[in-house]
Amino acid sequence: MDTVFGRYVHPMILPFFETVQVDAGRRVAVISLTQGTAKPYVLRLQDREEIYIRVGSTSRKASREQQARLFALGGLLHAELLPVSGTGLADLDLERLHDYLGQVLKDPEVPVDGDSWVKRLTRLGFMTERPGGAEVCTIAGIVLFGRRPRWVLRQAGVRWMAFPGDSMDYAAQDDAILDDALVGLWRTEDGDRTLERGGLLEAVIERMRPIVSEESGELADGVRRDRHWFYPAAATREALINALAHRDWTRMEDVEVVSYGDRLEVKSPGALQNSMTVEKMLAGQRSPRNPLIVDVLRDYGYVDARGMGVRTKIVPLLISHNGVAPEFEATDDALTVRMFRGARAATGSSD
Repeated sequence: MDTVFGRYVHPMILPFFETVQVDAGRRVAVISLTQGTAKPYVLRLQDREEIYIRVGSTSRKASREQQARLFALGGLLHAELLPVSGTGLADLDLERLHDYLGQVLKDPEVPVDGDSWVKRLTRLGFMTERPGGAEVCTIAGIVLFGRRPRWVLRQAGVRWMAFPGDSMDYAAQDDAILDDALVGLWRTEDGDRTLERGGLLEAVIERMRPIVSEESGELADGVRRDRHWFYPAAATREALINALAHRDWTRMEDVEVVSYGDRLEVKSPGALQNSMTVEKMLAGQRSPRNPLIVDVLRDYGYVDARGMGVRTKIVPLLISHNGVAPEFEATDDALTVRMFRGARAATGSSD
């Protein structure tokens, strides 16, 4: 045991060994391991390091994608900074970037030509250098400011579906893949900022609106009708932002938003990273998977400055609005948030 854990496993693991007397003639050796903080652990043998994963009753070498996922889960790799092959400055929306640097960050020296833009964006993490080649966009750059992110990054965007019943069937009310930069395009005139063109979040909410809300039968002020949302708008927005900001970019699956007759589900690809659990998340613990993306969204006000949207918005708003707490399901593949309509939502409550 000492040889295996001390010589062949890296980083070193310190197990706890004990023996248990079963009966007069038998003892059982018990080896206990605490959850490691330096994942992933590798096998060192013959001057090589190999990473294995457990599949059923067998151990197999991890594929390249699985290794990237393990390093991301351990916090040793931020997938948002990985290069997106075949991209360049032309794949980024310079209008959005000009607004971000000049109006959001208040940068006194906004780039004026292609070379200076590439240098600045490389330093910010939105582009990256490649040995022997031109700079390319990072995942973060494409996701936040890309002209058409899904054209160059297959897992960008959102898959939206709506079904009248409580399960998926062929009679979908709506089914679409939405593609846009995460942040909207803002204009500043005379100190006032207005949203000229929304980003991905606004596109998803607008597409959802006819399904997850309805107009009141009465005029609110004699002119317009109130709109009643089946789920509190702020909670829905927070769930969407979390799914987009914290998804695992090493996975090729889409963020999925699915409306059923009795609930709304928001599914974000990827397991909770490192030692994060649903219980810790509900308690307010923070562990961003994509810190650069989260920082930019916070700069724009999309993300709560405290990073406690689940605890302070999603849960209490849904309980107050619908009388039903949301469900959070974490698996090795995704985190799913389920928001239920409840009795109050069926009769309508404005938000």
